[in-house]
Amino acid sequence: MGMLLRKQWLGFLIMMVGLAGCGLVEAPEQLPIPTPVATAVSFDASQFPAGEMVIDPVSDVVPRIDPHIAGLVDSVSQQQLTGYVQTMQSFGNRNVFSVTDDPNFGIGATRQWLVDEFTRVGNGRLQVNIQEFPIFYNGLATTPYNVVATLPGRTESQDIIVVMAHYDNRAPEPTDGETYAPGANDNGSGIALLLETARLLSSFEWNQTIVFLAAAAEEQGTFGSRHFVQTAFLEGTNIIAAINYDAVGGRSGIPQYARLFAYDLTASPAGELARYYEYVAGLYVPQFPVQVINALDREGRWGDHREFVNAGMPGIRVIESVEDPDMVNSRTDTWDRIDYNYLQQVVQMNVAVVANLAGAPQTPQTPLIQALDSPGDFWLRWQTDPDAAGYAISFRPITEGSFTTFRFVRGSQAGNVALTGMDPNTAYAVSVTALDENGRLGDFTPEVIVEPNSASAQAP
Repeated sequence: MGMLLRKQWLGFLIMMVGLAGCGLVEAPEQLPIPTPVATAVSFDASQFPAGEMVIDPVSDVVPRIDPHIAGLVDSVSQQQLTGYVQTMQSFGNRNVFSVTDDPNFGIGATRQWLVDEFTRVGNGRLQVNIQEFPIFYNGLATTPYNVVATLPGRTESQDIIVVMAHYDNRAPEPTDGETYAPGANDNGSGIALLLETARLLSSFEWNQTIVFLAAAAEEQGTFGSRHFVQTAFLEGTNIIAAINYDAVGGRSGIPQYARLFAYDLTASPAGELARYYEYVAGLYVPQFPVQVINALDREGRWGDHREFVNAGMPGIRVIESVEDPDMVNSRTDTWDRIDYNYLQQVVQMNVAVVANLAGAPQTPQTPLIQALDSPGDFWLRWQTDPDAAGYAISFRPITEGSFTTFRFVRGSQAGNVALTGMDPNTAYAVSVTALDENGRLGDFTPEVIVEPNSASAQAP
């Protein structure tokens, strides 16, 4: 979840070729994402003056529900969501090969409505732009546009949080721009989430920048998100989270949870983001859990987040608990089949997660971690932030997909701490994040692998 090594991925980005969007064509092979590894090294703790190192600090600065964020979560409106989905359906066909000059029908009318609505709900803070790119598909050519609404952060942090949903849709034929295709759940529900989140989060200023990305040409092969990622990559944008919402409307009677797909869950930036999402969403919306799945997406399917994952950025997909395959790209995907109580809870999770990421202090520097002479004891050093009230340190056994053990440190004691009593026979992935005085939990540093340091583990 830190800054990318741009040269490592540039050649790959240039060579990427589109296949298909929500269709059933085989997804491209994913490149392995290396994890930083730190070797545990013993040292003599007596070399540090008394009082310089804090051993097993205890802190009352812990993650908790922030009342301002809780107020936003409670303000998510089912009426707004219903109206947004109905409006998306009203455009008739949102295929990128549909007409662009009709004010009421097609992809052009949809795009203009999105620009106008982001501007309206942005409280004067959202910077709304369109991002054009070419597409050549099945012998046809057109110029679609992403709609990009940016809520600038109030600090000098270069961290960017991307919340995305694709606004195009399709009939069974991927280039058919005329046949009626309501696309209420896929993906009017995701666009409704984007707009409602933008309406609520634009009522405050946040530390980190939030980008609301309404991507086009997802159905033909995630072309719009690919263009956004390539542009961000070449500009050196530090994307700390990319959350894709695609088909999140739910239906009456389906299980009340959402699925979250994360590629290489235990050893990737996507996995780190998935753990964060699961933890923070569970704090604010405990009655509506997420089921974290260790996969890029459903088998043979994909969404816009894959372009971020392909570039080494932390990208995840959130989708309803159970899909109805008969609704996909069909005339039956209508607004009245959506469960707006279900959709409201997905939006509430998103508001909670994004507001915490954006409202907390920026990501700390990755800590230097070394083993103490006693098995299970570790020494951590990192540069502290005067805006951080405290820090959370995660010691995650590398086989676990969720957060397990946190240690908390007050800001006044942070930066040079010794933590004791960890299992000396366990390999841990260690990461650190900052908290503010309201308990907002920030972005975690890239995980550092610490090998077991027991005598038995070190024996030849």
